[in-house]
Amino acid sequence: MEFKDYYAVLGLERTVAQDEIKRAYRKLARKYHPDVSKEPDAEARFKEVAEAYEALKDVEKRAAYDDVANRYQHGQEFRPPPGWDSGFEFSGGGSDESVDFNRSDFFESLFGHPTAGARGPRAWGQRAGGDHHAKVLIDLQDAYRGGRRSISLRVPRIDANGQATIEERHLEVSIPKGIRDGQHLRLAGQGGPGQGDAPAGDLYLEIAFAPHPVFRVDGRDVYLDLPVAPWEAALGTGVTVQTPDGSVQLTVPPGSSPGRQLRLKGRGLPGVPPGDLYAVLSIRLPPADTPATQDAYRRMAEAFGDFHPRGRLEA
Repeated sequence: MEFKDYYAVLGLERTVAQDEIKRAYRKLARKYHPDVSKEPDAEARFKEVAEAYEALKDVEKRAAYDDVANRYQHGQEFRPPPGWDSGFEFSGGGSDESVDFNRSDFFESLFGHPTAGARGPRAWGQRAGGDHHAKVLIDLQDAYRGGRRSISLRVPRIDANGQATIEERHLEVSIPKGIRDGQHLRLAGQGGPGQGDAPAGDLYLEIAFAPHPVFRVDGRDVYLDLPVAPWEAALGTGVTVQTPDGSVQLTVPPGSSPGRQLRLKGRGLPGVPPGDLYAVLSIRLPPADTPATQDAYRRMAEAFGDFHPRGRLEA
């Protein structure tokens, strides 16, 4: 999909003060509103303006968008980087001005569907603090072993000049052993401050696993690709495999084919019951880059002259 420059849509510089965004939106919304505008592309422009305003009107969404926009230009091919939104602390509060529009794939890829507003006041002069939310990346090994971890969150703020800024917040968090991707940790009293004697809100941390070069996770089950040589797949062999919880011995049965899954029961994420670990076989061919290795392949072709790898695909 194409990266969208929301500031350009509203005719603004990226350094614009937060209160200027609403003024720019209202001016353009009046100009392009389909009920009153005579512009030929009024409806499409109105939707663009509404989407840009939805992304920039909230200081938290704006800070997250700016973080991604620093790496892209308008019109570039865009795919959200893995974990791009981790470490941002959002209040999830609503807005004083609701805009109804069909959000583009670009908007949805960054922000998803709109969330409900923050909690209202409990009593006159008192308001309970709003709950905050953040996504944090942890290593897969942390989910296997658990323990205390130090995390840093980026908290969007508005400074005295009306500019959106980012403050760092550091917390010590207990990671439960066996926590799964997508689970939430509740930190009581770590959300927005309350007014008067009202209590502070809570902070909910959504756990996500950092991308791993070897392992992938599905629920509590963990998968890895295990390359083997052709003769190991044909004759069988024993291999040592590194898992997130240490090394194990694995037997490759004779006659194994690519895609075969070798199951290590209980070696997935801890839990009741624990998940399993699956080694998915792939066959890696040695290169034929010398006369000797080329001759070896020719001898193999002669030895397996009756073998037809394409079967029914051949005419």
